[in-house]
Amino acid sequence: MTELHLTLRRHVLAQDAGGHVVWQQALSERALSADRVAIVICDMWDRHWSRGAAERVDAMAPRVDAIVRSAREMGVHIIHAPSDTLAFYDTTPARARAQAAPVVDPPGELAIQAPPLPIDDSDEGSDTGETETAWVWTRQHPAIEIDHDLDAITDDGREVVNLLELWQVEQVLLMGVHTNMCILNRSFGIKQMVRWGVPIALVRDLTDTMYNPARSPYVDHDEGTRLVIGYIERYWCPTILSKDLLAQERV
Repeated sequence: MTELHLTLRRHVLAQDAGGHVVWQQALSERALSADRVAIVICDMWDRHWSRGAAERVDAMAPRVDAIVRSAREMGVHIIHAPSDTLAFYDTTPARARAQAAPVVDPPGELAIQAPPLPIDDSDEGSDTGETETAWVWTRQHPAIEIDHDLDAITDDGREVVNLLELWQVEQVLLMGVHTNMCILNRSFGIKQMVRWGVPIALVRDLTDTMYNPARSPYVDHDEGTRLVIGYIERYWCPTILSKDLLAQERV
């Protein structure tokens, strides 16, 4: 079985040489068998009401697919979580696999609080002028393959926990969109998994925010995404780069 070597990045408060309180990057290495890892793909939909968001997902989807294919070949478990579209997959083996996993009680909730986000997304975050939201997605982005012999499909955090227990997963990796909304707040998202004590990390180069540069802090879109990733690294969980999931030497 392949061994994965993950470089986990967090930011922690420390003191510099002059005794000043500063945020410092902290790296840690984790090696574990690929079959003890699960990837959750969050809300990579086929369509979006924001043209800018849809364009970035279109650009990201082939890379997500390539990384997922590599990880799957090494033995990593794949959970597709295209929220609000499960009717499309109702009769598929991958959906049935999530439903059939034995039910377990999630761990007790940890009381964790965090400061507000570093960006203003109160206008829903479109950078291409749309102001009205709409439910236009129907399925996961077609560029991301679902292997119905191996993968699972769900948008329910409790079903995710059931699968993690069934597969004896020791590390969850989350990729997809949107970092400041669904990635953090879905029932299978970072906040809930952290509160349940599930080890989770964000794949920081395979995510995107809903952020309009016309809103505070008035930075460009990519910088808005970096700010949210930094917020997650400080207050919620580590991040990794997708290259950690490319095929490595078998041991």
